[in-house]
Amino acid sequence: MTASFAYRPEVKIALEAGTPLVALESTVITHGLPYPLNVETTALMETAVREGGAVPATIGIIQGKIIIGLSVEQMDYLGQQAGKDTARKCSRRDLPLVLAQGGDGSTTVAGTMILAYLAGIEVFATGGIGGVHRGHPFDISADLSELGRTPVTVVSSGAKSILDLPATREVLETQGVTVIGYGSDEMAAFFARSSGLPVDQRVDNPKEVAAVIHARRELQLQSGMLVTVPVPDDLAMDSVEAERAIIQATQDADEAGIHGPAATPWLLRRMVELTDGRSLRANIALLRNNSFVAAQIAAALTN
Repeated sequence: MTASFAYRPEVKIALEAGTPLVALESTVITHGLPYPLNVETTALMETAVREGGAVPATIGIIQGKIIIGLSVEQMDYLGQQAGKDTARKCSRRDLPLVLAQGGDGSTTVAGTMILAYLAGIEVFATGGIGGVHRGHPFDISADLSELGRTPVTVVSSGAKSILDLPATREVLETQGVTVIGYGSDEMAAFFARSSGLPVDQRVDNPKEVAAVIHARRELQLQSGMLVTVPVPDDLAMDSVEAERAIIQATQDADEAGIHGPAATPWLLRRMVELTDGRSLRANIALLRNNSFVAAQIAAALTN
């Protein structure tokens, strides 16, 4: 435990006792959803983790201090920064900058993986990872390289479907990332349940995932694993409708000159507009479901 880390008491006790823990990111708070929906959704995720049998640890940075397990007040503080650009979106490159400047920051998938690993938390739940951007093959999220170098299991609904999913799948393979399909033979497609892309292995319960994690530990592989969980069927988007909206949103982003780190949050907001909120409902449903599944996996790891 470094001097830059602070732990919510419940999280510190769980770490010392070997109680199952699940890390959660904070970019959904500052860049993913508007206030107060961002804070409410994070609360839903934490509740789902508890229902699944684990302790939630939402990770963020406040005044240069890394918080492993944000309090309700700290979540609300970060939540009110949404849309103001006062909290930096932190991937690997950004973490030392925010700490050195004593600033506020939220953690991306990559940033959360790093901090969860340093804190001793092995399972992390999120909505969708970053990947290769459509029409911009050299714009590749740091999430993919982090999955290849940090031994944390990431439970998500695949990569965000606003991205180039086949190219993202190829980069995951190049990085040596094991891609698991949870109850599915295909990699999940975020808003939709099916991507048409293969996984390395299908598993159907938390114990099977835990067995793979144990095998990775034995080999001492310094790489992560991606467990892709399809969005709940009752709130999944039709794949044709989702693709149509994604194409339109991508064209709009290009015309507006949106690229780099700003692209993903902009595209997700545009998707909400183009789908009359259906993409948002799917997004919230998968965030909650992934949190529950991640907790079950974390619990299985301790048995």
